[in-house]
Amino acid sequence: MNTLLPTSIVGSLPKPAWLAKPEVLWSPWELDGDTLVEGKHDALRSAAKEQERRGLDIVSDGEQTRQHFVTTFIEHLEGVDFENRETVRIRDRYDASVPTVVGAVSRRQPVFVQDAAFLRQQTDRPIKWALPGPMTMIDTLADHHYRSRERLAWEFATILNQEARELEAAGVDIIQFDEPAFNVFFDEMKDWGVATLERAAEGLRAETVVHICYGYGIKANTDWKATLGAEWRQYEESFPLLQRSSIDTVSLESHNSHVPIDLIELIRGKKVMLGAIDVASHEVESPEEVADTLRRALQFVDADKLVASSNCGMAPLPRQVAFEKLSALSAGAGILRDELARVPA
Repeated sequence: MNTLLPTSIVGSLPKPAWLAKPEVLWSPWELDGDTLVEGKHDALRSAAKEQERRGLDIVSDGEQTRQHFVTTFIEHLEGVDFENRETVRIRDRYDASVPTVVGAVSRRQPVFVQDAAFLRQQTDRPIKWALPGPMTMIDTLADHHYRSRERLAWEFATILNQEARELEAAGVDIIQFDEPAFNVFFDEMKDWGVATLERAAEGLRAETVVHICYGYGIKANTDWKATLGAEWRQYEESFPLLQRSSIDTVSLESHNSHVPIDLIELIRGKKVMLGAIDVASHEVESPEEVADTLRRALQFVDADKLVASSNCGMAPLPRQVAFEKLSALSAGAGILRDELARVPA
């Protein structure tokens, strides 16, 4: 793709109300059986067309076919019991009822490949598909089998690599791994977290992305952010390791955050997917605000390595708000693109 400052969302878009309850995480489906399969594909088609209509250069699935960015993948795996659930602390921030690991984990069949192939048919633009990263997967489970976070992460990394290779074969151009746990469990990230992420991405020809953010715009996350002080410097822990990793692109939260923009210097040489849209606010950014966020990043990343994006997924937002934010993202990137085109070579 030759577009300067291409635009893309990170993960989820709100689902239509006829498919799932709006503005709720882990929202149950309103349909079932064959009707649910049809409904998911209708929503996927709609999300793809809406992204095109709003001017996005890279089209994602918007997570229309999954209830949650982590557990929907896990529920297709052997060795995980969704009936016997436990309440665990997720990323040291909030409690959630999660499934339990009761045996060896394995993938009996592809999880998202059919949906990705369907998305590929909907657009001629590059498509991106997100998978949960190994560390974030283990943080969303109660493990009664391996009793080792590291060992389970390596097992998940192998399974993710199998899925990623088949997504690539189905026509996915960019594969993103979501690792918000990298902003919390620093010692584990250094010891084996980045290594398991690289295992998940091993051998891929598709472009690879790791997305690390401060979470959805839900109360548990906004309350946590309020405790982080005037500067959020968690990326200082992960960026030097990722700069030396095999991952192509690093996706980070920026707009309306307290992340010092100069931390991007720590991943110099990598592509940077910069969050220029705040997902914790219903206020729609102006194109000028988006352009300003992107413009400030250009001190630390070359323009041909900058991708304009959202901070995180937008599932909890009202649907129209999310769509208007897509338009702002596209228009803001366009402002800066025009500015750069006028700069003499």
